[in-house]
Amino acid sequence: MKMVLMSGGSSGIGKAIKEKLLQEGYQVSNIGRKDAEIVCDLTHTDMLEKKIKEWLKTHEVDVLINCAGVGLFDPHETISAAKIKYLIDVNLTAPIVLSSLCLRSLAQSKGHIINITSIEATRHAKYSALYSATKSGLRDFGHCLFEEVRKSGVKVTSINPDMTQTPFFDDLHFKPSEDEKTHLLPETIAQTLITILDTDGVITDMTIRPQKVGITKK
Repeated sequence: MKMVLMSGGSSGIGKAIKEKLLQEGYQVSNIGRKDAEIVCDLTHTDMLEKKIKEWLKTHEVDVLINCAGVGLFDPHETISAAKIKYLIDVNLTAPIVLSSLCLRSLAQSKGHIINITSIEATRHAKYSALYSATKSGLRDFGHCLFEEVRKSGVKVTSINPDMTQTPFFDDLHFKPSEDEKTHLLPETIAQTLITILDTDGVITDMTIRPQKVGITKK
């Protein structure tokens, strides 16, 4: 049975991915602050490193999924240094650290790293400078890392979802429109991930978008 290590599996896209993987027969260990197999705050890098190194002593990784993410869409001059650091730590630093820690195991298993980024990693939008920087950074990290590790048999994929109906928007000042054609469902992202895992070649980049554009201001 293949082992998946993931972050962000407690809600939203990550929860749908975890549920789908379990249905497909994978073992899944999720990293999170609560209700997780590995309880750890992703912003505490030293503790994250310690806990994953300990976990790796008894587990081999077949798939690493970096799915945890937070959003902030405000005028950049209003964003505090603490919030900037928090977004970078969760969206970019943690996935890079986890990838580094797991690479030896992934090379042994000829495994797969999947980074859940965002449509904002592929475009430029107002009030998205900080968020886009973290997500485009993760996407570019994945592309560069694949060129480094492909000789070892490791695959690296970036999935860039557009507007998806999840609790991600609970603390934001906008949300997806009620029109079902203007947003994706988490289950769609999860099914896409399974398709990517089942592909013989390497899908390095996948952008998923709804048919229409539509948001609702709160």
